[in-house]
Amino acid sequence: MPFVFYHNPNCSKSCQALQLLEGKGVQLQVRKYLEEPLSLNELTHLLVLLDKKPSELIRQGEGLYKTLGLDQITDANQLIQAMVDNPQLIERPILSNGQQARIGRPPEQVLGII
Repeated sequence: MPFVFYHNPNCSKSCQALQLLEGKGVQLQVRKYLEEPLSLNELTHLLVLLDKKPSELIRQGEGLYKTLGLDQITDANQLIQAMVDNPQLIERPILSNGQQARIGRPPEQVLGII
């Protein structure tokens, strides 16, 4: 299965991770998830591959996080839906090979699954 790189070109860490992967010659499908948001099923599957709770994937420093009152929500399904509805809340970048995934924080973390 090809690698899928969930990318935000406006994020320096995402751009750094993409450069690292391209430098290693990794064949990638780059998905600009702000332009092509993840479905509920896709995000739920990605959380399983990452072995993360929704609270660990959501960008808590994003202004929208507090604006939406997500700091008061503990229900996992509500947090997942918030990320589906507002993809800028998803931590980035993420690399997946369909069987596992890594968040590129720091960017070198994505190299762990190639």
